Amino acid sequence: MQHVYLNGEFLPSDRARVSVFDRGFIFGDGVYEVIPVFGGRLFRLPHHLSRLDASLAAIHLRNPHTAQEWNTIFTRLLGKNETEDQSIYLQITRGVAPRDHAFPPNITPTVFAYAQPLKYSPPEELAQGVAAVTAADIRWQRCDIKAIALLANALLRQQAIDQGAAEAILVRDGVVTEGAASNIFVVKSGRLVTAPKGPFILPGITRDLVVEIARANSIACDELPVKIEMLRSADEVWLTSSTKEILPITRIDGQPVGSGKPGPMHARMFALYKEYKQAFIQGKAD
Repeated sequence: MQHVYLNGEFLPSDRARVSVFDRGFIFGDGVYEVIPVFGGRLFRLPHHLSRLDASLAAIHLRNPHTAQEWNTIFTRLLGKNETEDQSIYLQITRGVAPRDHAFPPNITPTVFAYAQPLKYSPPEELAQGVAAVTAADIRWQRCDIKAIALLANALLRQQAIDQGAAEAILVRDGVVTEGAASNIFVVKSGRLVTAPKGPFILPGITRDLVVEIARANSIACDELPVKIEMLRSADEVWLTSSTKEILPITRIDGQPVGSGKPGPMHARMFALYKEYKQAFIQGKAD
């Protein structure tokens, strides 16, 4: 039986209960994080907690735990299974209160977390790449908050699935923002380009790591607006996320990207990423 953490207790998942008057259920009033775990180690935990702090501050919620307390909670959830890669899902809502749009005073947040095996992309996706479609970015104007209200993202992802694609690449005013559940990189003439941080994209932890690795290895990498024309003419396109890592996109709107196969820059970056991850597992990288 899977155990979860809920409001200070570790208990079987079938015993976990949240009030129907929780503002997360009524309003989608909350934030979340997904933290990969490799070799029993929480991957880039300070970066995830920093983003959590930013999301909480943006919705005027105090972080209910210190970094050390979070580490203790997550470690206990992971148990003794250090061989299987996992991920931690963490969700914090404003808590239980009578339904009213205004923030209620003196309310206790609802804190929920659980661990599950990490599901990697199948080898054939890395070898062949995946398809994507472009879609109008219909979301709100604070996409930098990792909010639990993900209906627009779900609709956009489903739009891609309905067209036989793996992801929707979102476009706002002719400029690529990100994927429905990922960040987007393009490769053009040997340079990586990804959208700059701002209110229209989530500051992805894997996105930031790719930028960090590229610059540490003298790979040109720019954080600039990606116009739709650049996407259409790119030599390579990737999506990045904590669970998908770095996945090549080889078809967009039914048309091949570059050669229609994963390109040499992806091969190089993915090898560097795997080296970094192995060093992290061995305690040689943070």
